[in-house]
Amino acid sequence: MGNAKVKGKVAAGGATGGTILGVDPGLNITGYGVIRSVAGGIELLEAGIIRTKAKASLERRLLDLHEGLGEVIAAHNPSVLALEQLYSHYKRPQTAILMGHARGVICLLAAQAGIAIESFEATRVKRMMTGNGHAPKDQMQMAVKLQLNLATVPEPPDVADALAIALCQQQMSSMQVQL
Repeated sequence: MGNAKVKGKVAAGGATGGTILGVDPGLNITGYGVIRSVAGGIELLEAGIIRTKAKASLERRLLDLHEGLGEVIAAHNPSVLALEQLYSHYKRPQTAILMGHARGVICLLAAQAGIAIESFEATRVKRMMTGNGHAPKDQMQMAVKLQLNLATVPEPPDVADALAIALCQQQMSSMQVQL
């Protein structure tokens, strides 16, 4: 199931708060990142991917996603799940439908665990992280590396995207606390 896991880094900034699970949904690869605001920084608790087998049935792949992300939720008990929104102008409608299935499983998991869901448009996440709403993957990976004070860029890009979504939620929460 999950691999490419990273744990235990601390970066400066942010208000003390709950645990945030950021998710970059996908049927083949779902990236996730778990962060927590601590005094003087942001702690990276875990990040990785849940990969499903491309040749498995849709039902099996959704079950694998449910089980894999369910393990992450059980391990970290996040207070909020930050999730990338689907956009309606996919060039391939079949991709949008499959993404909808994956996103539905993720929303169901959050509802079952009583976790609040916050959704972010991909362009908003990119703009908040880099200042460019159309930033390429490598620029997003570098921005996440710098914000979390990581030794290397998060790999694969799905992990960086999930961490970026979590960081955006953390920034929005910090802004609300300051108001």
